[in-house]
Amino acid sequence: ARLHHNRHPPLCHSSGANPHSFPQARPLPPHCGLSFSRLQTHTRPPPQARPRSLPEADPQPLPLHPPLKLRPNRPSRPRYHQPFPQSRPDTPHPDPPLSSSPAPSRPGLTPTSRSAASPAATPTPPLCACARRPLLLAEPRFVLSPSHSPGTRPPSAGVPGAARHPAASVTAARPGGLPRGAKFTEDWGSRRNWVTWDGKPNFDHLLQKFGEAVVPVANCDVKEYNSNPKEQLPFKEYIKYWKEYIKNGYRSSRGCLYLKDWHLSRAFPEQDVYTTPVYFSSDWLNEYWDAVAVDDYRFVYMGPKGSWTPFHADVFRSYSWSANICGRKKWLLYPAGQEEYLKDHHGNLPFDVTAPSLQDRSVYPRYNQSQPPVEIVQEAGEIVFIPSGWHHQVYNLEDTISINHNWVNGCNVAIMWCFLQDELAAVQREINEWKDPMDDWHLQCQLIMKSCTGIDYKEFYNFLKVIAENRISVLENGLDDEASAKNAPKAAISTLGMLHAVFDLKRTVKVLTSLSANEDFKKLDLTSLSPPPEALLHHLKAAIDTALL
Repeated sequence: ARLHHNRHPPLCHSSGANPHSFPQARPLPPHCGLSFSRLQTHTRPPPQARPRSLPEADPQPLPLHPPLKLRPNRPSRPRYHQPFPQSRPDTPHPDPPLSSSPAPSRPGLTPTSRSAASPAATPTPPLCACARRPLLLAEPRFVLSPSHSPGTRPPSAGVPGAARHPAASVTAARPGGLPRGAKFTEDWGSRRNWVTWDGKPNFDHLLQKFGEAVVPVANCDVKEYNSNPKEQLPFKEYIKYWKEYIKNGYRSSRGCLYLKDWHLSRAFPEQDVYTTPVYFSSDWLNEYWDAVAVDDYRFVYMGPKGSWTPFHADVFRSYSWSANICGRKKWLLYPAGQEEYLKDHHGNLPFDVTAPSLQDRSVYPRYNQSQPPVEIVQEAGEIVFIPSGWHHQVYNLEDTISINHNWVNGCNVAIMWCFLQDELAAVQREINEWKDPMDDWHLQCQLIMKSCTGIDYKEFYNFLKVIAENRISVLENGLDDEASAKNAPKAAISTLGMLHAVFDLKRTVKVLTSLSANEDFKKLDLTSLSPPPEALLHHLKAAIDTALL
């Protein structure tokens, strides 16, 4: 199987002020098994940047390891990131230099002069192994593998205001009429049991398995701040509404209701629903939340034709993958940094990027400088990968069920850290006038940041600690078959191999070093952290040295 995409941005991206010229895009290495397009670059005055403490680059190449398949296993944390007022949501490269000097930024994409080139097909390693520099971070699309002809667009769904681009994809016919992309999901229990013979949601089966569950449902016809309001409904009541909505020609006095962000895997761990694709198996985010047993970022979406998700970027600037169990989706995606040109004169992002109001220059003064969105039509059985910091808006073109993960690993954990620094700086600016009269001003800033993003600096430290300790344990003690059955994250680390665990530890050391030196972090009460940051860093470096002997 091969991965294909329709646009590939240049391989240079970092935080800081942008220069007025940009490097040309470099071809992908053959081991990634990717076809790519040749894109032009251009110049543009960038938005103002603010220096941040960043980890330095890792010059060592990443090893490749055999694929791994893992079987995956609460509603208090934000699914999408709603930026704190005046925050800067720009996304740096995971390995920017440890310096506050201006660094090059990712240039915009142009939809012209595409010439496809296809390197020799080779087995594709997990994402965490082949995403060297922003290789996979820069990919706007991984539909595994799309079912449309090279150089042609998938069928359009007529979303107003959406730009149209040729898709660098391949015809993917398979025996039995399935698109080739379906091979990545055809063995999933959800693909076998949740879908009728004609590709529609199997309401009877879903009611039998989950009828008594309570699920989060959003009203797509109502705007509340910059999202849709949600309510909790019994699953059987939602299915009843969905059936009536279809029967009435996709109309209802209740509006268009969309079941979103359902933690089904956590609520029903015994159900055979899906297996995490090999490319996304190094998942620190869910590894941590599983360890603390508080939350996770694995979701199920179910909605009728016409349901949609407003413009947003994913939580913590994480990666995201989304698999269609049935139905079709249309994605509008903007590369990281393009959202700066979509802000209004108050610095707020639009709710709907297809709205005619964006043409009003008095409200959106820089909209005409933005690139057209990358447009994808995702078929049933296909999987889409969204890189860190890519804002997107999604429509269900048919009655659709999908599964989604947000995830972080060694390739984008530094992006998460830079995002947290930006969020804290935004909070500090907003309440700066109360800095002098408040004795615990720095603590209050952390509390506000956590209420907005779902995490603060001390919890981020614990996040890094759990990830590091799991890898140190595998390197020092190994893992037998019995332990593997009881501890899926450690089993995944063991299967990916020693060098992969060392790579993860090296990335953790860089981010942890930057966190420990951060002035805002040092102003907190760190006595509750165990072990102390200095001791953890020493243990990490010793484990790396021992593993490489």
